[in-house]
Amino acid sequence: MSTKIYCDIADIELIKRFNKKSIVKGFTTNPSLMRKAGAKNYKSYSKKILKFCKKPISFEVFGDDYNSMKNQALVINSWGKNIYVKIPVINSKGNFMGKLIKELSNKNIKLNITAVYKSSQTKKILRCLNKSSKTIISVFAGRAGDVGKDPVPEIKKSILFSRRYKNVKILWASVREPYNYLQAKQIGCHLITIPPKIIEKIENFGKSFDNLTLETVVGFLNDSKKSKFKI
Repeated sequence: MSTKIYCDIADIELIKRFNKKSIVKGFTTNPSLMRKAGAKNYKSYSKKILKFCKKPISFEVFGDDYNSMKNQALVINSWGKNIYVKIPVINSKGNFMGKLIKELSNKNIKLNITAVYKSSQTKKILRCLNKSSKTIISVFAGRAGDVGKDPVPEIKKSILFSRRYKNVKILWASVREPYNYLQAKQIGCHLITIPPKIIEKIENFGKSFDNLTLETVVGFLNDSKKSKFKI
């Protein structure tokens, strides 16, 4: 099974550029990426993206309780047919958002359940889903690795649990290096969302170790010359 690449970015100019790449099958955003991109008005900024982006794209709610999340999810969903509404698995108080996930799923709203780290969370999410409504479950592999946790066993279990749900895709999130793409492919992950710079590195896969050795040595040599180092 091929692992589809989504681009993790909210910058409009970068989305325009990566939207043209055949390797990129969709996009994911979040409130932090929107802020970094300079978005002032969440709705108008999102709609600017949707004018040219027709690939699947995730926009996240930023409410922190059932009612605000639900209202935001319904509004976001109304912006376009290619939208996946991102819902965090819990709110800031640690409450599982199962009731909301179930309600939105029963309305056939495409969902991206985010900030997932454990397969036990995946199991709880799956119990809430309508089996005909498309859903992505985003497992934050990179952030788990950042604190010394191996994310692979949890993602493998999540993939296993989701096999009975043809409407569910498991996504490897928070990529840290190009090799994560190969890891995701090896374990049968459906999707992986990757920052632009790492996608560009993946496009250059295939260099031999000999080429890499030569490039590295030449790079060191050139920098020593630019600095006019002497011993």
